[in-house]
Amino acid sequence: MSTAAKPRHIGRQISRIRELKDMKQEALAQALGTSQQTISAIENSETIDDAKLAEVAKALGVSVEAIKNFTEENMINYFNNFYDNSCNGANGMFHANYCTFNPLDKVLELYERMLQAEKEKVEYLEKLLKEK
Repeated sequence: MSTAAKPRHIGRQISRIRELKDMKQEALAQALGTSQQTISAIENSETIDDAKLAEVAKALGVSVEAIKNFTEENMINYFNNFYDNSCNGANGMFHANYCTFNPLDKVLELYERMLQAEKEKVEYLEKLLKEK
């Protein structure tokens, strides 16, 4: 009886992450430019070469380490820390895109700049009309 640790089933981990991201095999296949059957084969594989794993990780929006070290406990930690703006959910394994500004503030700022430009244009045109 061997005491060596059994390697983790990478395919199952990919499948679980995909499911947690509410992504269908077809969507992942499209992101990778392959077929749903290929994704099924990947998810049934115990091991995957590093280049393909990197492609899958990118398509899923996670790091290769997140897939390799995936556990249900890490996922619970990730979701529990989801609203923490430190971007370190699940021990830094998943990288979320957090907005550091309020998008509505940016829209308002743009609107105010456009309004100011229009006011300046009107003033300039009025000045031209008075000179004639």
